[in-house]
Amino acid sequence: MKAALLLITSSLLINLQLKAQVMTETAAPSHIKTIIFKSDIPGDQFPIIKLGEKIHLEFDDLNANEEDYYYSITHCDYDWKPSQLLKSQFLRGQDMQRITSYSNSFSTLQPYSNYKLTLPNEFTGFKVSGNYILTIHNNFEEVVFSRRFVIYTDQVTVGAEVKRTRDLQYINHKQVVQFKINSKDRPLLNPQREVKVAILQNYHWPTAITNIKPQFTLGKELVYKYDQETSFYAGNEYLNFDNKDVRAASLGVNRIELKTLYHNYLFTNTSRAGSTYTYFPDINGDFAIRTLQGTDPSTESEYAYIHFSLKSTPELIWKDIYVYGKFNNYELSEENRLIYNDQNQAFEKAILLKQGFYNYKYAIKDKETVDYNQIDGNFHNTENHYLILVYYRQFGEQYDSLIGVGSTSSTQITN
Repeated sequence: MKAALLLITSSLLINLQLKAQVMTETAAPSHIKTIIFKSDIPGDQFPIIKLGEKIHLEFDDLNANEEDYYYSITHCDYDWKPSQLLKSQFLRGQDMQRITSYSNSFSTLQPYSNYKLTLPNEFTGFKVSGNYILTIHNNFEEVVFSRRFVIYTDQVTVGAEVKRTRDLQYINHKQVVQFKINSKDRPLLNPQREVKVAILQNYHWPTAITNIKPQFTLGKELVYKYDQETSFYAGNEYLNFDNKDVRAASLGVNRIELKTLYHNYLFTNTSRAGSTYTYFPDINGDFAIRTLQGTDPSTESEYAYIHFSLKSTPELIWKDIYVYGKFNNYELSEENRLIYNDQNQAFEKAILLKQGFYNYKYAIKDKETVDYNQIDGNFHNTENHYLILVYYRQFGEQYDSLIGVGSTSSTQITN
């Protein structure tokens, strides 16, 4: 009897510990490439959908063995800790279903299997709004990778604008997001405690601003007219390259070599921090798969080694420098760390990527501190996209619902 009680107690403690953990995205292993997770809305690189709409996952397995992959779904609260809801309370049907839509690459030097998943589908649907984690498992139920997504209902409207900061120290380097939440016909009781917001710059969760309270209430509106509290470093436009024709030099590509696979050598980049801002259209860190060598980019695009190169300067020589973008989910991992080449006096790295158009930047990581803008600089003119997520948990409810989404761009920045 005592042994049974101990077993139940330890099981409860483990469950409580899991509930208290923040759910982070699990990086994919080296053989899983080109993870695309989006809604149907053009330009959205992070999957944000209205309840009832669809999201799409696509990825490649370079092992090309037609492995079986399964998906599971976790509902999370505002702070990305698992919610108290049971699966039956937030899912219709079941998860842990096998991904059945896959095909092998056609006439490519690098063989791969391409997998596609759409949610909701005939097996799995969603009942409630909020934060979610999609986890992909292998045949042994081991986690392969995971990604965040959010589902919202349209219960409030959000009006937002971008302004230059009033802090003279950062007036040329920061952008401020100010916004109002209109509750329409829905009363938001005790908004100081029950309404939460998250503000994202270019869909980038690591730099999101959270835990901001409304400054005051004006009729049906919650007003957020902060300066420092909702300010972001503006950064710079992303660099880019396009190798849709893998056999010829094109935008950003200096020269081509064919070995076992194609090697595309990009032009050497230099630090832009001390330069004058130049408008350089980008897609805010995203990438798009495309090829001139076939009609189906998912299965006919080649993989090529992209050789990144950053000119060294005295202040960078001892730094750990990484190249990042949506193509690697903004992860600063060993695979993306540049290596100093004394002969060329440049930091270099070759990364295997699928044909397409890519945005990228360079970041410096010092232990747990990351500086995304030291190399490329901060300019208040930079075009950035901002997203405001509005969460609500009324007294007595078990989870944080996502009741509205707003967005704005710094293209119309004002003083």
